[in-house]
Amino acid sequence: MTTFTCIHPQYLIPVEPRATVLREHCLIFDDAGIAALLPSHEARQQYPDAKHLELAAHALLPGFVNLHAHSAMSLLRGLADDLTLMNWLNHHIWPAEKKHVSHEFVFDGSLYAMAEMLRGGTTTVNDMYFHHDAVALAGLHAGMRTVVGCSILEFPTGYASNAAEYLEKAINVQAEFAGQSGVDFRLAPHAPYTVADDTFQKIIALAEQHDMGIHCHIHETQYEIDESLKQYGARPLTRLHKLGLLNQRLIAAHMVHANDDEIALLAQQGVHIAHNPASNLKLASGFARIDAMQKAGVNVGLGTDGAASNNKLDLLGDLRMAALLAKAQSGNPTALNAFAALEMATLSGAKALGMDQKIGSLKAGKQADLIAIDLSAIETQPLFDPISQIIYAAGREQISHVWVNGKCLMEDRQLQTLNQNALQEKAKWWQDRIVNA
Repeated sequence: MTTFTCIHPQYLIPVEPRATVLREHCLIFDDAGIAALLPSHEARQQYPDAKHLELAAHALLPGFVNLHAHSAMSLLRGLADDLTLMNWLNHHIWPAEKKHVSHEFVFDGSLYAMAEMLRGGTTTVNDMYFHHDAVALAGLHAGMRTVVGCSILEFPTGYASNAAEYLEKAINVQAEFAGQSGVDFRLAPHAPYTVADDTFQKIIALAEQHDMGIHCHIHETQYEIDESLKQYGARPLTRLHKLGLLNQRLIAAHMVHANDDEIALLAQQGVHIAHNPASNLKLASGFARIDAMQKAGVNVGLGTDGAASNNKLDLLGDLRMAALLAKAQSGNPTALNAFAALEMATLSGAKALGMDQKIGSLKAGKQADLIAIDLSAIETQPLFDPISQIIYAAGREQISHVWVNGKCLMEDRQLQTLNQNALQEKAKWWQDRIVNA
């Protein structure tokens, strides 16, 4: 027998139709998905035997989609701060990863990150790291909707010795988890400066053969562009376009340094952007031209990047940052308004992953990936516009409930599938091991 849950929030924000806020409405769902959005009095009449949850001071909205993360790097949070990207990578992060990254490290670090993300309202993560099966297993354990980006580089790591081995492991792990609900896989070439032309061409062919998306850091720093001009005589995006990488399969992470012609090319080719405002600021990578991209028709989602370069996996906090930066960078206070920012973290992220028919908005027939935000706190009162209040005033600690695929993963700030104490003990164990290595 089907058991329905009916949630009665103060504000129901479905994202579709755009900028809609429903009052005195209820969302009804079961494990098969969202059944209906109805006026509350109708829901009580039509679903008398359902579980009715009253959230009289809350907003109910779709769960956030973190479009670019390195979840396992939560165990490296604070290891090396206030450095340039290449210094940070070459002299601190990559050496630490060489010593410590293993299946156990990735599973523990990913699970720890997922706990933080769930507590911040993120219900879907598009990851990029090594030991792909460990990331997938962590996602299944946590109940988080997980897209596993299978990292590909030319040089050896503790995970693989060359590009061919990275590719082989990526295809094998996709086959291993085929048909597993809640887990998907993407090919994730690290960046233009760590992947050769021949490997990119193999990635393009494999993505088409296995119907996989592609996830890659592109135009993150000016240094990347300068080095590409020296080595290839072209900017990275031009080089990748000639190779055939730019299409709707691609999520380009960062894309900080894009000129007008490149923005037009991104729009023409249907490339999706994962905007990472906090990481871009912390590493002084620059200011992505989000307003110009959106005006050109580029689909832009939001990412946190890893906890080693953010250092918080706080998509709600990054939403506020993204909205404010877009205004300052463009000189336009109307750029990336509150609803456009919310859409970036929900429906736009889902679209980038090819999941917008399942998640990203609250519509009958979609999956019940939901979050509830308590707006009764002194920090979010008085309240004139709930969407504006969520983007500009609310904090992640006000997120009270999280559901993924109809399953409650957090209730009244208490995680339901993960043991917080055990996770913190494991993180401390890794801290001691890294410090004493």
